[in-house]
Amino acid sequence: MNIKILILTGVIILSTSGLAKAQESASNSTTTDSINSTDSSSGVQQQLQGFNLNGYSNTGQKTWQVNGDKADISDDKIKITNVDANFYGKENANLTSKTGTIDKTSGQVHLQDDVVITSERGTKMTTDSLDWNRNKDLVTTQDPVKITDSQGVVTGKGLIAHPNLKQAAINRDVKAVIETNRDVVNAVDDAVSQKVTITCDGPMQLDQLNFHAIFTDNVVAVEESTGRRLYADKMDIWFDDKNKKIKKAICKGHAKVIQGNNASYADEMVYTGDDQKLVMTGRPKIVFDTASAKGSGMFQKLGK
Repeated sequence: MNIKILILTGVIILSTSGLAKAQESASNSTTTDSINSTDSSSGVQQQLQGFNLNGYSNTGQKTWQVNGDKADISDDKIKITNVDANFYGKENANLTSKTGTIDKTSGQVHLQDDVVITSERGTKMTTDSLDWNRNKDLVTTQDPVKITDSQGVVTGKGLIAHPNLKQAAINRDVKAVIETNRDVVNAVDDAVSQKVTITCDGPMQLDQLNFHAIFTDNVVAVEESTGRRLYADKMDIWFDDKNKKIKKAICKGHAKVIQGNNASYADEMVYTGDDQKLVMTGRPKIVFDTASAKGSGMFQKLGK
């Protein structure tokens, strides 16, 4: 017995008409290990032990695969236990969850409990539930999310992203903890790494293809080692992925930097990592204490 899948110009249509028949061929896109009959009063028509569903592009290349330990099939849905899915393309990704439900009419997939996406480059996203729109190649959730990669951790609530996590947006309550390296600029600055924590009301957009992140609405960036704080309405940051540094940061709208008695204000501030300079434009104002220690990294000593 099997589920037949018809592939018409890349659109997959599920049909349960073949459930009463023996498996016709190994070339079908859905495979199962065994099938058990169930009580029709529960709404479940068949229960499959071992489940596999594949999706293909118009050119016949496999674009995704969904596996599960068990599948309960009803008239309009397929509920899968222990989902293990793979996405294929320029960068592959893996998705796991305790349960998943496929809508047989729309083809949409809802994942629930311990949802984890891991991209080929090592980025990992975790959340409680996730909706996968296969036609738009997007995953979304309104639950808290956590994205982890080699440079730091981003948390927040609500997400829309491509399954490979190359491009993602977190809706609100964003917090990013970024580990960066920096050059030693003098004898007192003996540390070569530092942690920067950035928070914002959101949304926050992440583009891993271009190593670029945009934080919006009540943005606050704090350099842990010095306590310097940078405020802005919007902050664009480009990362040097190879050297694990902040390459450039543009802060717009009510931008200010504060450390102790030092303060700097401007409509826009631009930090460049190569020369470690902070350029202020639009009514710049500087207040600084000449007795304070020299700065380094993203937030230079004010008035330098």
